[in-house]
Amino acid sequence: MISSLYFVLPALGGYILTSLYFLKNPQLIHKKKRSAFYCTHISHRGGSGERIESTIEAFTHAVRQGTGMLELDCHLTLDGHVVVSHDENLLRQTGHDVNISSLNLQDLPLYKEQLEVTFYAGHYSSGTDRKIALLEEVFRTFPNIPINIEIKEDNCVLMKKVSDLVKQYEREGITVWATVESTIMKKCCRMNSSMPYSFSMSRGLQLLLLFYSGLLPFVPLGESFLQFYLPRIINRHIPEEQPLKNKLLVSLIEKITMRKALFKHLADRGIQVHLFVCNEMQDIEAAFGVGATGVMTDYPTLLKNYLNRQRIQD
Repeated sequence: MISSLYFVLPALGGYILTSLYFLKNPQLIHKKKRSAFYCTHISHRGGSGERIESTIEAFTHAVRQGTGMLELDCHLTLDGHVVVSHDENLLRQTGHDVNISSLNLQDLPLYKEQLEVTFYAGHYSSGTDRKIALLEEVFRTFPNIPINIEIKEDNCVLMKKVSDLVKQYEREGITVWATVESTIMKKCCRMNSSMPYSFSMSRGLQLLLLFYSGLLPFVPLGESFLQFYLPRIINRHIPEEQPLKNKLLVSLIEKITMRKALFKHLADRGIQVHLFVCNEMQDIEAAFGVGATGVMTDYPTLLKNYLNRQRIQD
């Protein structure tokens, strides 16, 4: 037993040192990804704290504030139109308990005059535009703005229509597939492999396992983006019924996931790290402080002011 340690311990030590070396120098193994864009300013639902979420008015306002990427979600109407909406059921957003998939485009209700900001409970946004937008209208209005599209439904027709629109408007390099579910992500990538994509939830967990086991430097990664909650916001800005309203659990998640070494390694491999949803200056500072390459916010003006201040200080 003791004699075997003479072989095991040096081998283990060599593995750890090798892993740490390549964690800090991934370019020696992997070719750095070259994205068509790089963004530090991402507007969640178009900046839902300053205008009604996911409307053309919200997206326009965010672009005027200098956002580098718009984040949105898509669903399919009964008559086959791809519309931009976070929820499939419209009760929260419109006051009408109906599903987008059960209505034709012309029958979709308007957003409420005031809408609570999901990740900033007790705060509301308003605007003159209350219409649910078509994805095609967003593409036509913002042809050169990168857009992150989250697909929530395992619906191949929706994925195909989104992919076709991306191809039609020649924006495959600047449109990102995003979803929580790995099964959906695989289908999205099969539908259009030319679009960059982000880590799903299960792939994110695999990423953490690879990082803590020391295997990450040696494993190729297809994803171009890691998008994750800034854990510290959970206890302050997510409604009470959420399962993560536990300070000890949130603290543990933060210690496990917010690793500068991990984020730097990903950035060195050309994988952008976006933390969300940062709606206070202290959260924006914390996100960049742990190594995020970009921050997603409901308040694009707040994030613009932070970035401008940092440029002046630099």
